[in-house]
Amino acid sequence: MRAVDVIEKKRDGNELSPEEIRWFVHGYVAGKIPDYQMAAFLMAVYFRGMSEEETVALTQAMVESGERIDLSSVPGIKVDKHSTGGVGDTVTLVLVPLMAASGLVMAKLSGRALGHTGGTIDKFESIPGVRTELSLSEIVEQAKRVGAVIADHTAELVPADRMIYELRDVTGTVPSLPLIAASVLSKKIAGGADVIVLDVKCGDGAFMRTFPEAKRLAETLVRVGNKLGKKFAALITAMDQPLGRMAGNALEVKQAIAVLRGEGPADLREVVLALGAELLVLSGEEKTPEGGKERLLRLIESGKAWEKFRELVAAQGGDLRAVENPDLLPQAEEVVEVQAEKSGYVQRISARAVGVAAGLLGAGREVKGQKVHPEAGVELLAKVGDPVSQGDPLARLHVGRPDRVREAEKLLREAFLIGPEKPRPQPLILDRIV
Repeated sequence: MRAVDVIEKKRDGNELSPEEIRWFVHGYVAGKIPDYQMAAFLMAVYFRGMSEEETVALTQAMVESGERIDLSSVPGIKVDKHSTGGVGDTVTLVLVPLMAASGLVMAKLSGRALGHTGGTIDKFESIPGVRTELSLSEIVEQAKRVGAVIADHTAELVPADRMIYELRDVTGTVPSLPLIAASVLSKKIAGGADVIVLDVKCGDGAFMRTFPEAKRLAETLVRVGNKLGKKFAALITAMDQPLGRMAGNALEVKQAIAVLRGEGPADLREVVLALGAELLVLSGEEKTPEGGKERLLRLIESGKAWEKFRELVAAQGGDLRAVENPDLLPQAEEVVEVQAEKSGYVQRISARAVGVAAGLLGAGREVKGQKVHPEAGVELLAKVGDPVSQGDPLARLHVGRPDRVREAEKLLREAFLIGPEKPRPQPLILDRIV
């Protein structure tokens, strides 16, 4: 078999066999197939697509490229969740301890900030002392002991995905449905969970900007994931404005703490409960999503979810004083208010603009390996539908990089659209794919 033959076969629109896909992926990871041939293959897939069977084979080949987390020795049902990325998406920090408090096991492997979207690992690490670089054995041990883990992706897991994604990022092949599906699913399959719920974001702040795009992705992920022997479901959730009121690392930790204590923004709580309820139904723990939500609400109201979060933080070396008193979390020395330029109702808040502004202030990275400022970000004081008067504060900029403040302030002003009429409320949960 030659790499050029596989490339030409896909270029001409023909279906590849599982053996051809496996040979190509494993050859690339082993260094036998160079970047330029993998780049040509990715472009052929981008233009010609892949059948569902090919996508299953590609995902499986990527899983086989490295180690897998073996959670079989951990008692209980193992669950997982993946978000396609958004702004203010603090769901994982709430959902992981909440599911552990419900009796399920959630060992969540997460990433860092990417583009305008935040990263769970950067957020969790803003708690002083928290360690997220855990070995596979440490992940398994903590899953047994605590039932909850939030860890950085390890180099041993799915190296094919890391190598291929870096190449996709510089060859214009990121927005390819089969390549996205294989990337997402390979990491979830290798993570060792039995049951996985997918949060497919849709809107201005999401990678999938339109509902039809998001639905195609969600349906593909669920069908391919189920064919790989796991139980999958997906929710399509709105990302036209940021979720909650915070975009930034320590700011979002404060918001997660508020939700776990029975407070916090209603929209963030709604998405957390909806995703958690799906996991309970898929696991056979509840018959309906409504029953699942009621059960999870009781865990929050009783304080059990909050206690599990404290246990999770302590297990990973975090300073509990900083979560018990969030004022001890990193705080910006400079805070700048953005005020409304006219009176009316907030009709739109561009989630993408808020995410970019938070990144400029220091919450994200502009180049690979850049240090993030845990204290930096954007705090929204008004959301869509809120009435505002001229001069009212719309947002606060928590500054980590003083040289980018004016640029971030300009973005925030443009992010808000204020008009004379109150907009109709829009649903947060747009669709459910099972």
